[in-house]
Amino acid sequence: MSRVLDTFRNQVRDFTEKEIAPRAAEIDRANDFPTDLWKKMGGAGLYGLTVSDEYGGTNQGYLAHTLAMEEISRASGAIGLSYAAHSNLCIDNLYRNGTPAQREHYLPRLCSGEWVGALAMSEPGAGSDIIGSMSCHAEPRGEMWVANGTKTWITNGPDADVLIVYMRTATSRYASKNLTAFLVEKGMPGFRAEDPMDKLGMRGSNTGSLIFEDCAIPQENVLGKVNDGARMMMDGLDAERLILAGGPVGLMQAAFDLVLPFMHERKQFGQPIGKFELMQARLADVYTALQASRAYTYDVARRFDHSRALRKETAGCLMFASERAVEVALAAIQILGARGYMNESPAGRLLRDAKVYEIGGGTNEIRHILIGRELFVETDRQQRAEYLTGHA
Repeated sequence: MSRVLDTFRNQVRDFTEKEIAPRAAEIDRANDFPTDLWKKMGGAGLYGLTVSDEYGGTNQGYLAHTLAMEEISRASGAIGLSYAAHSNLCIDNLYRNGTPAQREHYLPRLCSGEWVGALAMSEPGAGSDIIGSMSCHAEPRGEMWVANGTKTWITNGPDADVLIVYMRTATSRYASKNLTAFLVEKGMPGFRAEDPMDKLGMRGSNTGSLIFEDCAIPQENVLGKVNDGARMMMDGLDAERLILAGGPVGLMQAAFDLVLPFMHERKQFGQPIGKFELMQARLADVYTALQASRAYTYDVARRFDHSRALRKETAGCLMFASERAVEVALAAIQILGARGYMNESPAGRLLRDAKVYEIGGGTNEIRHILIGRELFVETDRQQRAEYLTGHA
């Protein structure tokens, strides 16, 4: 890790320890989105880490973004998830695909924290098969696009001022590639966000449904090219999976921070439980899962800063880190015993927050399929090339 990134991490950690960690339990209990904290994060320069400074960003790259996600999630998983939805899913996608006019209009307010951003793909009947099953649609009428349908399970949806929303823009739902991304603003006629859902974890990171009823979207709010949404979506998912992987890494660090002092403080049979070999072995499992996940994620993030063609790698680091985070959170509860099972302990919150990473951004089942398919295609292509070379 470079000195610059170490300094950046320390700055983020100082901010989170002061502004986020002391409020994490109350945010979870109240399931309340902290709007004041949002603006403080913008003032601290935590948004727009992959955006140039002319639009309010800091242009530090994806590894820096991953580090920020880790440290924020270490303090509060819920704030980390909302942060990723805003800073990566919305800001990064808008920066990479927006016109100069769209960038100038939206990005400075998003990077400062004045506005909250979100991205909407999932629907009641479209999750893993989002491209094939999407029913939310928009059709051109003069200078406008008229949208109808419902999006659901949208992180930051109830609070967002601007959202990137994917719609089907084909004349037939079976023309599966014909999707388009639109920039939708709060207050547009025909658009409304429903109240936050009551979730198991990530409480305080508001999730909700979006309703479109003859919502008129101006032509200039098309993000990217018409009918190019499927490509944009898949490209965005690669970056999303990478940044999200910082979340479970941060949660594992929080679990380690919780159990290590307890090993010294808790005494049984006249000595600290950390002296028992079985407890040392559990601690070793927590530590190695954390370090392996962190190393894997950092390696992919470094490479992603130079090449975005890392589909299986980004899927792999999130799949691995999310599974380890659930295991580590369960181990923390077991190490803490009855104390870990009480809601006054953060251990249960860490488990509830960790679980979403096995589901969001494409389920781990889909990630397994994606990685296996990519590996097969790569080796098949290599074998064909070697065969043709040998028979030239």
